[in-house]
Amino acid sequence: MDMQTQVLWVGRLVLAALLGVVLGWERESRGRDAGVRTFGAVSLGSCLFAIISFAVVPEGRETTRVAAQVVTGVGFLGAGVILRGRGHISGLTTSATLWASAAAGMAVGFGLYLLGTAATGLLLFLLLLRRHPRDKAPRFPGELDEDEQ
Repeated sequence: MDMQTQVLWVGRLVLAALLGVVLGWERESRGRDAGVRTFGAVSLGSCLFAIISFAVVPEGRETTRVAAQVVTGVGFLGAGVILRGRGHISGLTTSATLWASAAAGMAVGFGLYLLGTAATGLLLFLLLLRRHPRDKAPRFPGELDEDEQ
């Protein structure tokens, strides 16, 4: 590999990590366990796997096998973020965002910078749609609080 190509790949890694950090910052600001470091690492790692998948595979061979395993592996990681207790499930949004963050990182790894950046922006928009805690959300008539159940 020539130096120019490797510098380009390092730039992809930096961009992917920064995109993950943006999403992690939002999750961390909401008090979630998976935050800046987790999202940054998942996005960076996914980008690196994407780069490796086409850098080491001979020309004309299947390069998407590694990418497919990233999807499965991050799905498993995301399952660990989901918690269930006292009839309440939490962590679904963080888990889904972690999974989508991996996809954004992979997009950058494959050189699809605009797609990865746009996906991150859209994810951030989705995360900011509802910034209010559940207890301050409007209630439907007859709906019970968690304390009342």
